[in-house]
Amino acid sequence: MTFQVQGGALCAGPVSLAGIAEAVGTPTYVYSADAISAQYRRLEAAFADIPTEICYAVKANANLGVLGLINGLGAGFDIVSGGELQRVIAAGARPETVVFSGVGKSEAEINLGLKLGIHCFNVESAAELQRIARQAERLQRIAPVALRVNPDVDARTHPYIATGLKENKFGVQASEAVGLLVEAERHPWLEASGLACHIGSQIEQVGPYLEALDRLLDLLDELQASSVELGHIDIGGGFGVTYQDETPLDPRELATAAKARLRDRPQTLVIEPGRFLTANAGVLLTRVEYLKPGSQDGQPSFAVVDAAMNDLLRPALYQAWHWVEPVLPPGDGASADCWDIVGPICESGDFLARRRQLTLAPGDLLAVGSAGAYGMAQSSNYNARGRPAEVLVEGDRFRVVRRREHINDQLALERIDAHG
Repeated sequence: MTFQVQGGALCAGPVSLAGIAEAVGTPTYVYSADAISAQYRRLEAAFADIPTEICYAVKANANLGVLGLINGLGAGFDIVSGGELQRVIAAGARPETVVFSGVGKSEAEINLGLKLGIHCFNVESAAELQRIARQAERLQRIAPVALRVNPDVDARTHPYIATGLKENKFGVQASEAVGLLVEAERHPWLEASGLACHIGSQIEQVGPYLEALDRLLDLLDELQASSVELGHIDIGGGFGVTYQDETPLDPRELATAAKARLRDRPQTLVIEPGRFLTANAGVLLTRVEYLKPGSQDGQPSFAVVDAAMNDLLRPALYQAWHWVEPVLPPGDGASADCWDIVGPICESGDFLARRRQLTLAPGDLLAVGSAGAYGMAQSSNYNARGRPAEVLVEGDRFRVVRRREHINDQLALERIDAHG
């Protein structure tokens, strides 16, 4: 386990979380470099027998320190915006390792990808293919394109993070795919490079991936019959992890089954893990401001903390479960109760956890677990709150990889025009 009790205190490896909070304040995200590296090596080992490119899904956690770490491990990157492209370049990534996904790429984003020379665009509609072709011709740059197919596969996950069903906005229907890739192959400024899909996130079973892969392979055979040779097959990411009692996806099982299907095909397999690498490598540190014990039967007891839904949106957005533990043993005067852990935002949906049996006192430091993916990435300035600091623990040391955001950072982007 990444975060363990040592000498009565919760630590990240040998580093005290209480020490980090004392030095940096709260709320603060803390990430373990060792845990991220271990997950990457686990994935790398699972797919060692298949020519595979691991492209980290930047949307899960886009901190430059985290991106730099993952780049150093040898990963490529899956991005969904021009801003994410600029982030990975700032973190030291080579453009030719970048796959650009997303349904709404603007002309400016396409031009940036073309000028930098990214690995490929994952194209999600006929209209997008036409836009990329126009921009490629205008810039006189060959545009490598992979077609993202919507395989109509049920990933059996939360509906907000299911992306491979026909009612979802992502990808093109399989019936359109062959024609569009043949069109791309014949276009002087396009290069047909691959077939792609992404069926969702937090997927615990191998079956949906194999069903999607089978549909891609059927399309690949049709394309070969049309003399279109592709360089890669991209099955996306979304590998499930344990938050509460889920059974995480075993990458070895997926790799073994994929290898049997790919056999002697020459295409490289592309996978796009995000939360798999970072979710359980991160915690959110927060401090108890007030306790409001329930005054009558059935009334919940509230522990009001200094983190809120603007810092960690997943519980409010997805009804997601995150473990919560005190960082230090309870002191004198602590109260044992079943607490709702809530923030200071003026919304009843502002909660981090519900019905947790904890012994707490005002001022106690808490760790909210499994917060390394889609935590800081989804944070906001709602209620004019500054976003948290971020810390990366490396071995027995830690460093601040994003300072705490202050109100002046927000005000600097705005102005009041004077009127005469």
